[in-house]
Amino acid sequence: MNAAANEGFMDYQKLLNQTVQEIKPSGIRKYFDLAHQMKDVISLGVGEPDFATPWEIRQAGIDSLKERKTWYTANRGLEKLCCAISKYYMERFGLCYAPNAEIMVTVGGSEALDLAIRALISPGDEVIIPQPSFVCYEPITRLCGGVPVIIETKAEDSFKLRAKDLAAAITEKTKLLVLPFPANPTGAVMRKEDLEEIAEVLREKEIMILSDEIYCELTYGSPHVSIAQLEGMQEKTILVGGFSKSFAMTGWRLGYALAPEAVLKQMLKIHQFAIMSSPTTSQYAAIKAMSDYEGYIAPMREEYDRRRRLIVEGFNRLGLTCFQPEGAFYIFPSIKKTGLTSEEFCQKLLQEERLALVPGTAFGDCGEGYVRVSYAYSLKHITQALERLEKFMKQFD
Repeated sequence: MNAAANEGFMDYQKLLNQTVQEIKPSGIRKYFDLAHQMKDVISLGVGEPDFATPWEIRQAGIDSLKERKTWYTANRGLEKLCCAISKYYMERFGLCYAPNAEIMVTVGGSEALDLAIRALISPGDEVIIPQPSFVCYEPITRLCGGVPVIIETKAEDSFKLRAKDLAAAITEKTKLLVLPFPANPTGAVMRKEDLEEIAEVLREKEIMILSDEIYCELTYGSPHVSIAQLEGMQEKTILVGGFSKSFAMTGWRLGYALAPEAVLKQMLKIHQFAIMSSPTTSQYAAIKAMSDYEGYIAPMREEYDRRRRLIVEGFNRLGLTCFQPEGAFYIFPSIKKTGLTSEEFCQKLLQEERLALVPGTAFGDCGEGYVRVSYAYSLKHITQALERLEKFMKQFD
């Protein structure tokens, strides 16, 4: 039977998982794909470093191939890498994680997020998710039969999660809080005093925290603080990190999770059946990355800071106001003055000026009236984008 005949015979809507069918595709990828189909497009849409992975890290991956290190590793990851991650968290944050019990290496931070939610959430459990936020938390929750409880963070609060809003959202069904800071798409950061207020709400409650700290090394002004550093919170926290953003290693697909042993044991079980082990070559490269993490990260962080200041000034000058982001490599400017929706603004800008941004609604309904702009691009690239944006904005004067 040929494909066309087969499609006429099979009722795929009845066969496919209903929850999966109801999930919308990523709004980020939509504009990424549209931009690639058009000529002469400048994009500030993708959250991916424009730096190449530092040469010494690449060389470590190449050497592992030359040395025929091409087999599976242990499910949890190479022991040497787990030890390097443990050492990093002790030196950087004063956090102690046992390499053989509380650390596992994953296929990107994304897999770690998926494992954490799947290991914890049963049908009917509630997961509190601050939005605007990264696109995966809500769909993964729904795939587990969980109930997403959305807290809208606001520009006037610098898009931070406020303790009073968290307290109001908690019910007897709440099992997990997603804490995604430094934040994609807003660039918001939770400082120690902000986290102390959140911790005070949660200390006496049987609620876990999924702390997505993939951008922990990309903060400007003050070093990152993890909620796991606060008294009594490490035992309640699943901490997710990775190499993609800090080390410009997106294509290597390598992340990790740090968690209490009882929780990590169940996450590892899912990982065993779904993945087996993370890419071996990537793990050897990551060992090298951890050997001199500040030496690799600092030059890129300094360059992002220069770009941050340029792009914030440019958008504010054009009347698309945004607060000064303190982390990651995004700004989240308001486009409300144009009278367009976020989707309309991005489509019109792409069609008229060949400039690609991402609608704020890709990160939750409360992102309406905003767009996400990435400054993980060169100063020249950003300058050209601002020139196109200035031309576009003249029609709204």
